[in-house]
Amino acid sequence: MAGSTVTVCTEELFKVLVIGDLGVGKSSIILRYVHKRFDETYKLSIGVDFSLKTIEWDTETVVRLQFWDIAGHERFKKMSRAYYKRATGALVVFDITNSSTLEGASQWKQDLDSRVCLDSGHPVPAVLLANKCDMTGRDGDLVSSLDSFCNDKGFLGWFETSAKDDINIDEAVALLVKQMMLCNTSPSNEEHDWERIKVSQAPGESQSQTSCC
Repeated sequence: MAGSTVTVCTEELFKVLVIGDLGVGKSSIILRYVHKRFDETYKLSIGVDFSLKTIEWDTETVVRLQFWDIAGHERFKKMSRAYYKRATGALVVFDITNSSTLEGASQWKQDLDSRVCLDSGHPVPAVLLANKCDMTGRDGDLVSSLDSFCNDKGFLGWFETSAKDDINIDEAVALLVKQMMLCNTSPSNEEHDWERIKVSQAPGESQSQTSCC
């Protein structure tokens, strides 16, 4: 028909790993983001679970996110190499009330970087989630160290999150998707800036930072 226009819609599929120690809330974060609900009943993940979320990124782009919820139990770390294949991003989760799980997050990030990278050779983008911020026992000294921790370990940035109260989970995933989109459209042989974000102790207040990957 004369004068008609055709809108071409681009579809992107991203494989997102959700990793971290046992009991930090990985499955709850996925449940909250994908299904918009929270389940008080804890269920141990065995091996890997999968979830799919489709979002309209903009008027011309549909993004399909395939979340791989990798079990946090120590015995699964040695069998998870195949799970990392073709990953394009990661959410690394720790429990903000348990400082030992931050060290676990560091080990998971090292494991991630050793097992998979982008076609450009860069590490896959990863966001650190300081989960369970709704609970008492939040370690203020630990929180104040997270900016330098993320810089040292190569995270895009960090967010205080709560799957129970739905705090900052959408924002964290949006940052990760934005970076995966950027990596997906940039030539593999071309350097580009990774955008970093610092989320303040008060959820909702943020300050943008940039650093070259």
